[in-house]
Amino acid sequence: MRTFEPDSSTVSDIIPSPNHGERNRGRQPDMIVVHYTGMPDVEGALARLCTAGTEVSAHYVVLEDGRIVQCVPEARRAWHAGISAWAGEDDINSCSIGIEIVNRGHDWGYPEFPLRQIAAVIALCRGIMLRRKVPAHRVLGHSDVAPARKKDPGEKFPWHSLANSGVGHWVTPAPVVRGESLMLGTISDEVLSLQQALARYGYGVPLTGKYDAATMEVVTAFQRHFRPARLDGVADHSTLSTLQALLASLPADATVVASK
Repeated sequence: MRTFEPDSSTVSDIIPSPNHGERNRGRQPDMIVVHYTGMPDVEGALARLCTAGTEVSAHYVVLEDGRIVQCVPEARRAWHAGISAWAGEDDINSCSIGIEIVNRGHDWGYPEFPLRQIAAVIALCRGIMLRRKVPAHRVLGHSDVAPARKKDPGEKFPWHSLANSGVGHWVTPAPVVRGESLMLGTISDEVLSLQQALARYGYGVPLTGKYDAATMEVVTAFQRHFRPARLDGVADHSTLSTLQALLASLPADATVVASK
């Protein structure tokens, strides 16, 4: 039995989760966070998301065949992002809609995402973006908002395909070429400039001028989303150029929010 009406016309089923609460301070969601389930099968994933006591939930689950299940009403705060931060906010659950995509993830072979599944994700996201006035640059991966903890939805997720349909922010990654790079242990003004650029985009990164482990994790997360050809946490020419191109193509008001 349905306990609430679906927020999206793309929803094929309601499987209510008890794991949700009020959004803090009446915060309205203006962000979408995309995850993969990271479990061997869909039954186990849905059970975890919809069972009391697991402390985990999401608004939507997109199955491999393109069916969409809603588990939490959009008005409620689902528990999907955990400890996370973006553009100066650290309660990502209160400001976001969480979408779980059924995929076994890195620990279970990490298969490709079927085209039908991606088409469903695009349709779902487009509706949320219209309803909730979510800007394209605030459609993010779990790894973007929690780079030290998470890899999902991962480097195989076709962000470029979503962007071609108006979902998410994307530029063609600069090609990987040989040249000078910033890497673990480097201390310089160039490292500080890199950290400031990542922070302007929204990433939670310390502004120390030292290329420490936390900076490397953020660079790896950036690569996983925006330059997936090489995931090494090294800020090479390709990574730096892609980051600058993304910043240059943001709306004028976006960098103001990200630099608060």
